[in-house]
Amino acid sequence: MKTVEKVERKLPVLKTRKRVAAYARVSMESERMQHSLSAQVSYYSALIQKNPEWEYAGVFADYGLSGTGTKKREEFNRMLDECEAGNIDIILTKSIQRFARNTVDLLNTVRHLKDLGIEVRFEKENINSLSGDGELMLSILASFAQEESRSISENVKWGTIKRFKQGIPNGKFSIFGYEWQDDKLVIVPDEAEIIRWMYAEYMKGASRIEIGRALMERGIYTRQSVNRETSCCDRKFTSLLDLSSQIISKCFCRIIY
Repeated sequence: MKTVEKVERKLPVLKTRKRVAAYARVSMESERMQHSLSAQVSYYSALIQKNPEWEYAGVFADYGLSGTGTKKREEFNRMLDECEAGNIDIILTKSIQRFARNTVDLLNTVRHLKDLGIEVRFEKENINSLSGDGELMLSILASFAQEESRSISENVKWGTIKRFKQGIPNGKFSIFGYEWQDDKLVIVPDEAEIIRWMYAEYMKGASRIEIGRALMERGIYTRQSVNRETSCCDRKFTSLLDLSSQIISKCFCRIIY
């Protein structure tokens, strides 16, 4: 008697794809840095999406924020929230400096992600946080990154103090009532008269809104040719502080108020 053997159909086992995200950051707000950040975002978006074993989980990017802390980095914290929710398996980042310059923050974050089973890959240093020597290498390199950040900060402060000692203002911002001639602030007579009037009205009890409306009725506009709103008046009344920040420590100029 013949026997019939039933052959069960085997379904192909699909390999689970890793959910991969990337983190990018630049600390300075400038056109060049914005272009750099855009390049990082484009690079990691393409890198993740062209890998058939990866599932794109987003690129998180912070613009104009320091890496010495984590509280103000909204995108960084949003990425960590996604990790907590179980939506990310791997995080790619350009370097330790881009991820965090503070050694304690870096190690605490990486250790927490490691407990969640999430791998962080640092491209420049070629470090995988889940590898055996990953944490040791991170500790050493993060210490260098933190010291570099401190050194840069000290150099910037030294440069500012040096400029003050030489009588060079700390930047050339537009201050109504003055104009820059080389490195000196010179009073603009027409604008000075307007500011004197504003302060005189304020001392008589007029509100900032009333002063702003009066200026608009007289056809007096800002240097950008826009109407003077309350915020503009606020800035004029605080311009003494703005002026002092320009000339502090070394040079002084005659106050027109």
